[in-house]
Amino acid sequence: MQKVFNLFNLKQKVDYKTEILSGLTVALALVPEAIAFAMIAGFSPLTGLYAAFVMGLVTAILGGRPGMISGATGAIAVIFVGLILELKNTFPGIAPETILQYVFLTVILGGSIQILAGIFRLGKFIRLVPHPVMFGFVNGLAIIIFMAQFPNFYQKGTTNLLEGSQLWLMLGLTLLTMFIIWGLPKLTKVVPSSLVAILVVSAIVIGFNIDTMTVSDTLNEGETIKGGFPPLSRFSIPFTWETLKIVFPYAAIVAGVGLIESLLTLNLIDEITETRGNGNRECIAQGSANILSGLFSGMGGCAMIGQSLINTSAGARARLSGIVAAVMLLTFIMFGSSLIEKLPMAALVGLMFMVAIGTFEWASFKTFRKMPWSDVIVMVLVTLITAITHNLAIAVLIGVVLAALAYSWENAKRIRARKYMDEQGIKHYEIFGPLFFGSVKGFSEKFDITNDPEEIIIDFKESRVADMSAIEALNSITHRYFKQGKKVHLRHLSPDCIQLLNNAEAIIDVNILEDPTYKLPMDKL
Repeated sequence: MQKVFNLFNLKQKVDYKTEILSGLTVALALVPEAIAFAMIAGFSPLTGLYAAFVMGLVTAILGGRPGMISGATGAIAVIFVGLILELKNTFPGIAPETILQYVFLTVILGGSIQILAGIFRLGKFIRLVPHPVMFGFVNGLAIIIFMAQFPNFYQKGTTNLLEGSQLWLMLGLTLLTMFIIWGLPKLTKVVPSSLVAILVVSAIVIGFNIDTMTVSDTLNEGETIKGGFPPLSRFSIPFTWETLKIVFPYAAIVAGVGLIESLLTLNLIDEITETRGNGNRECIAQGSANILSGLFSGMGGCAMIGQSLINTSAGARARLSGIVAAVMLLTFIMFGSSLIEKLPMAALVGLMFMVAIGTFEWASFKTFRKMPWSDVIVMVLVTLITAITHNLAIAVLIGVVLAALAYSWENAKRIRARKYMDEQGIKHYEIFGPLFFGSVKGFSEKFDITNDPEEIIIDFKESRVADMSAIEALNSITHRYFKQGKKVHLRHLSPDCIQLLNNAEAIIDVNILEDPTYKLPMDKL
């Protein structure tokens, strides 16, 4: 019974007022974002709102990071643009309802992949993301959030700025929202400043009947956010190998992008709250949420860094805030759509501006002169790739690869050898630094094969044989000495290095000296 109720960690102290008010704030902020992300892929607003409800509720209950918010996201929405284009090219004249069925199937399949990632405990590999990549990811995402608000300053359906009083009114209300969010916590923290800002600005606009852009203005003509409980998806598409070949590549991308963004957001919230989430559990929760989202007419999604920061900034730390946000969002859809559609966009834009400002790692500028140049380049590149392409997965993967290459290059330069002759006329090479693919060339250049005596010892007490390239380098050195009629001994190999050499005994022949037993400390994942 304890394990069942541990879903909600009954030992955790919960501030119910903070959790409920924070959840309400998140729900209000979710509405325009879910609508906008649905429209990116050409879906109806309800497709995004249903996804936000299902994703938010399931991950709040099952997720590995209490306080983190999930919903429909732009990173997932842009994937479906490619799928829709392929469907239209493959099936000319395909009906919009049929396209949605392919989308829902993609989301369900992507969720299944995410569950497998959690079962096989792949969430731990997020630890391999270096800090400069995290800085770049967060900064790039902050720029995306900031820039995404500017279309609200355009005339509807155009790229022309608002003019005259409309522009100044929008700017004024936005700045008022930002001022309240910034200033209220200095006076009191009884209620979340974000919620107060939305309510105050909305009251001014509605009370004085001010003509400014509202949530309803972001909808296409004839559209509304009013709906019922998410309906079950109906499938008439054939479940064949041809269908799988179309949707599987996109499902894999949905799974990968969703997990990368979710796990990076989890890491960020961990740092903010100084607690530790469970990455593998989050993988399973994200997968379960996507499967249910696809089954209940949603477009899927992943963790939302902006909404998560709104939540944690308001003081929420438990699962209750996420549950409240999801339930309130469904309440808005079913019963409060007419009121929500009257909310001024200036209030929500001001809120997201403050989220972007709070998300950006301003401290990263101070590290430019203190960090290695390679880390600075990685951070800047990840920021730019994230901000320009909006493809978080590619940005993070490129950052990890560049950081790994930079690390390998630096370690490759650390291979050194101390040489001396003992009283028996044997030459010793004491190796320092790791022997791996990046350092084998430098390692090979340390030896004077022609002038060395008949017998030499290569001592690995301060080194280790790390990979196949290192084994091949040892084989090459011993073979070159053998051709000169000289004998090579390897000393002080750690047990794991000896095992590596034993596994490769079919391709290498070396003479290993028996050493005293010693243990090499290794981290356990």
